[in-house]
Amino acid sequence: MRIDFEDEAAAQLITSDLTDLALAANNFILLGVSGSGISVLQLIASIAAIYLLILDRTNWKTNIFTSLLIPYIFLSLPSWIFSIFRAEIGRWIALIAVVLRLFFPRHFPDWLELPAALILLIVVAPDLFANTFRSDAVGGVVVCLIIACYLLQEHIRASGGFRDSFTKAYGMSNTIGIILLLIYPIWTLVLYITT
Repeated sequence: MRIDFEDEAAAQLITSDLTDLALAANNFILLGVSGSGISVLQLIASIAAIYLLILDRTNWKTNIFTSLLIPYIFLSLPSWIFSIFRAEIGRWIALIAVVLRLFFPRHFPDWLELPAALILLIVVAPDLFANTFRSDAVGGVVVCLIIACYLLQEHIRASGGFRDSFTKAYGMSNTIGIILLLIYPIWTLVLYITT
């Protein structure tokens, strides 16, 4: 009789845990559908891309094509940050970058070329790209997914294989950054397909 009571209690505990897990998954999906979850994933993806740009300029450099991170950041930057850089602040930063590059090329460091290109891209992009294409789940998100998959494939190839990309010290940080790049477009496409 005691064994039946313990089995019943264990079954109730498992049922309760599964119910809590289903409720948490439902809340997570609702957060993602509401828009704030996507905005958080966009922010994480943009920070990961900036992190990979910074890593490219250090001793942790790999042979991946980091110039692709500029369109990725352009397409995945949260709209509130994008609108700040598209406004007057971005124009001033772009003006200063162009003036420094044109008139003082010796004082313009190499590591500033890609960030300056990003600011110029944000400021001068036509509204079709800046508003319509960025917010389109099929357009901008698919491009982000293609860029992230290509960077992951190139990183694995440059590291010497899948196992080495996770076991070597310099490969691990790049692998984590690239996997973070993959989360935003995959989650957005899943939400687009399910809704």
